[in-house]
Amino acid sequence: MLALLFKRENAIVLLALCLLIALAWLSLLTGAGTGMDPRMMSGWWLPLSAPASPMSGWSPAYWLIAFFMWVVMMVAMMLPSASPAVLLHAQVLRRSKPDAPGQRAATAAFAAGYIALWVLFSAAAVLLHFALERAGLLSGTMSSRSALLSGGLLVAAGLYQLTPLKDACLRHCRGPAHFLTQHWRPGLLGAFRMGLAHGAYCLGCCAVLMLLLFVGGVMNLVWIAGLTLFVAVEKLAPHGAAISRLTAILLIAAGLALIGANLAAAFS
Repeated sequence: MLALLFKRENAIVLLALCLLIALAWLSLLTGAGTGMDPRMMSGWWLPLSAPASPMSGWSPAYWLIAFFMWVVMMVAMMLPSASPAVLLHAQVLRRSKPDAPGQRAATAAFAAGYIALWVLFSAAAVLLHFALERAGLLSGTMSSRSALLSGGLLVAAGLYQLTPLKDACLRHCRGPAHFLTQHWRPGLLGAFRMGLAHGAYCLGCCAVLMLLLFVGGVMNLVWIAGLTLFVAVEKLAPHGAAISRLTAILLIAAGLALIGANLAAAFS
């Protein structure tokens, strides 16, 4: 599917995708470059009405900041690996109805449906973010303070990598041609619904992995980039499924080692 990225007829769609991804990463670099909680920063991340310190609670402004931060992260992390499906959708429309109007709008609707699922995930992630912070489990860099929590998330992510649900969702993500054949719907609304369905499979494939942001730090650009690269390899590389299973073993081992070290320290 990577060959789709280099076809001349996909230039406009590819340019739009690259622009959106670049803007998302630029936003991350601008807002998360310090690796600190946005409430401790100055600049466009922090409206004047937001609280001045991470201990002063969540104002309405900060709820909005946190939600926007998660949405931008999800676009930056997930859209690159979804780009072949978007490009394939555009190519199928061109070949089936070369003179039909609104083809680019339909492809945009497909991409919008995909992003909509990750917007919903972002809303849920903000609620979890709030709950973890209120429980005192997050540091100023929005990473876990608890070795047990970090280890538990690593083990959970590793175990999920080995489940039939993960395998089924990953197959759909790795085979966009089969997905489009099975789920094709005409028109703008149909394209949006297809994007929602593709986003749902992608959510089933990667949502648990996204919770690892709380392990390495929600504002940790290196950690964000690493997870983005892994998601892309898992979905697009020739042996991505095998890499996914190998990573599962490493995640489980790292989580158990972290939990074991914490328990040993507690009882020593």
